[in-house]
Amino acid sequence: MKSIYNICFAASMLFAACACRKNTTTATQQPPVSTEPVKTEVDFWLTKGDQSQLLSKQNIALNFAETTNANPTIEVDPNTTFQGIDGFGYTLTGGSASLINALPAAEKDKLLNELFASADDAIAVNYIRISIGASDLSSHAFTYNDLANGETDENLSKFSIAKEQTDLIPILKKIVAINPAIKILGSPWTAPAWMKTNKSFIGGNLKPEYYQVYAKYLVKYIQAMKAEGITIDAITPQNEPLHPGNNPSMYMDATEQANFIKTALGPIFKSSGIDTKIIIYDHNADKPEYPITVLNDAEAKKYIDGSAFHLYAGPISALTQVHNAHPDKNIYFTEQWVGGPSNFGEDLKWHVSTLIVGATRNWSRNVLEWNLAADPNYNPHTDQGGCTSCLGAITIAPAITRNVAYYVIGHASKFVQTGSVRIASNITNNLQNVAFKTPSGKKVLIVCNNNNNETIFNIKYNGKIVTTALDKGAVATYVW
Repeated sequence: MKSIYNICFAASMLFAACACRKNTTTATQQPPVSTEPVKTEVDFWLTKGDQSQLLSKQNIALNFAETTNANPTIEVDPNTTFQGIDGFGYTLTGGSASLINALPAAEKDKLLNELFASADDAIAVNYIRISIGASDLSSHAFTYNDLANGETDENLSKFSIAKEQTDLIPILKKIVAINPAIKILGSPWTAPAWMKTNKSFIGGNLKPEYYQVYAKYLVKYIQAMKAEGITIDAITPQNEPLHPGNNPSMYMDATEQANFIKTALGPIFKSSGIDTKIIIYDHNADKPEYPITVLNDAEAKKYIDGSAFHLYAGPISALTQVHNAHPDKNIYFTEQWVGGPSNFGEDLKWHVSTLIVGATRNWSRNVLEWNLAADPNYNPHTDQGGCTSCLGAITIAPAITRNVAYYVIGHASKFVQTGSVRIASNITNNLQNVAFKTPSGKKVLIVCNNNNNETIFNIKYNGKIVTTALDKGAVATYVW
């Protein structure tokens, strides 16, 4: 059976369709192929570490049969379900918005449709994160209530999101027009400096006497975005609260965050009729005690939807530790960068195995890679602390290059719609995988071959199997 399969698989690969999107600078060019589509029960999209296939739909017959063989088998069980899925995507940083908005109108619209539309030639991103004020991948630090030294504005009479009218809001409006149901998470990198202990964009703490004012600031932000037709599904009170060295940044320990939520943010959201979710922590998996501490505060917990994580430190299994401590609260994965220059093959394997597979197998409802776009020099970013080597999912130079994070997310976002649910699948023979059932009843299996050789394996469903193979480091999405 194994030798017969190898012959069939090799022959069928000759008829593989070329990639729907290619990295024009490094991808191996595929010869044009003209052939009738084969009849298959399982559709199959492939990305290889050598970039010879990039989210390419394969013209291969994969049909379930009642047979057996000695290959490792991934069994998919749709009757065993786990968490619901909100989506997969990126952070639309201020710098990303500026680069995209500067494109010629037709090219801009084409790119946004490719990223956010549900179409054969699109990757259907359904969840994005934005910064509330500047992030370190904005051209400069700012908030929506910046004042001269010594001034305060407790009534927030000078609050304004006007700085977002140039790039971010126009791009968000186009995205919402393409996908009205897209989920948007807002995260502040800092409160206005006048509310902080050190009066600086970098570091410092939020003064307790400004807890109520800052909560109202966040309400005004949500309301101002809503007036622009942009619904903020969720916010985190602070990006990376244990990292005060970024520009901008603000330190907020677990006790401070619990106190801010229970005394100010939660009650003011409730009294203002704000139904935007409050998601805590938004930092590395090495400190699961932080979200657990906040959730252990019963008064704070009643306002909290869940906890968010990054993975610059700690194991992805920490997400399950927090889930087990508070199983009634949700888990999210909200940021992971790709450092430039990228090793495409290694980055593909790590990000799919650890995040697309690992985070969702540890209860996360979403997976977000870091910045959507940068230029070839990793700009723009803030001075004195901004990331100087964050590779975007796309590079705009002004020609557009699709980088590894484009394909990492695309292997999930294109197929796993909002409202899908994770279903059971076993990990065998170093074939990292995760399975989902979509709202329409489709089954989706994402597999990364972490072996050092091509691996032939089975997919088992309802007592029948199909046999397939992946090169070392290759990633596949199977849909039936």
